[in-house]
Amino acid sequence: MATAAAADAMRRAIRLAARGLGSTSPNPVVGCVITDAAGQIAGEGFHQRAGGPHAEVHALRAAGDSARGGTAYVTLEPCNHTGRTGPCAQALVDAGIARVVYAVADPNPQATGGADTLRAAGVEVESGLLEDEADAGNIAWLTSVRLGRPYVLWKYAATLDGRIAAADGTSRWISSPESRADVHRLRAEADAVLVGSGTARADDPHLAVRGIDGAVQPLRVVVDTNATAVKPGARVLDRAADTLVAVADDILIEETSHLPEVVRLPRAAGGVDIAELLGVLHRRGVRSVLLEGGPTLAGAFIAAGAVDTVVGYLAPVLLGAGPAALADAGITTIAEALRLDVTETARIGPDLRITATVSKGA
Repeated sequence: MATAAAADAMRRAIRLAARGLGSTSPNPVVGCVITDAAGQIAGEGFHQRAGGPHAEVHALRAAGDSARGGTAYVTLEPCNHTGRTGPCAQALVDAGIARVVYAVADPNPQATGGADTLRAAGVEVESGLLEDEADAGNIAWLTSVRLGRPYVLWKYAATLDGRIAAADGTSRWISSPESRADVHRLRAEADAVLVGSGTARADDPHLAVRGIDGAVQPLRVVVDTNATAVKPGARVLDRAADTLVAVADDILIEETSHLPEVVRLPRAAGGVDIAELLGVLHRRGVRSVLLEGGPTLAGAFIAAGAVDTVVGYLAPVLLGAGPAALADAGITTIAEALRLDVTETARIGPDLRITATVSKGA
């Protein structure tokens, strides 16, 4: 049974890990708190950027000699491999740590085995403390490892009656300035921001992060199946961030000559193959995608079983007509409805933000 002090230390490590969101990909976010032999916090740290020291190394440096005989609380099982940095399990052993408590076992076959290395060196190891909380905080990376595709968060803004635009097509602005600022936080935490041709044509979106100091700009992705929506001079073609345009594989090269980077994908019903698109993104290191596309693209992703979390910004507005937030998703009867578990509700300015995850049994 974990003590209150142990739970507090791990909860602190989880909060530290969150500070790395948006800057560690393709690595996970990880936090570490080290207590000395007397149980007092001696050092802490988090993984700040890919290629840089891991959380355990930052915490060990902060703790210094006080780490000897102490306990390390880590949100993810210490790694056991040498990549751009050395194995954290061995670093903990070398520092004289007597006990390691981690929340989530590492599912990455290239890095797992840290717990065994620690035990072999005589270090006491415990696992599973606040596992659900740590799992939720690292859900993008864990999803990418477990499923072999990026984690997908679909974000939309709508009126209380579910409309994303009026009958005449106008949609600026349904949500409040506070909600729009919050979306930039979501962008800053994602590896890629993705829209479809309808959004690109109607809104000419920029898709870069604004108003967040030090944010790593996500890859901007436009699904433009017929290569007709992203015209020369489109805002996504500026130098604020990299841009990838996905087109059908039968599109002529000369039709895409003005685009900085193009990926050609097989056609599927109403667009390109979503699984192939996510495979391309995963292979280039994208571990999380913020789907900001309109109802058609959102429907295609849901039909493909490729949405993990939904964030809806509901404004206290009624329209009565106009496009709905979600188009055809291949669901024809209530028995086939995609069930969600609401994980958070929050007031954002005058709006209500609802976060929900796809139910385990869905």
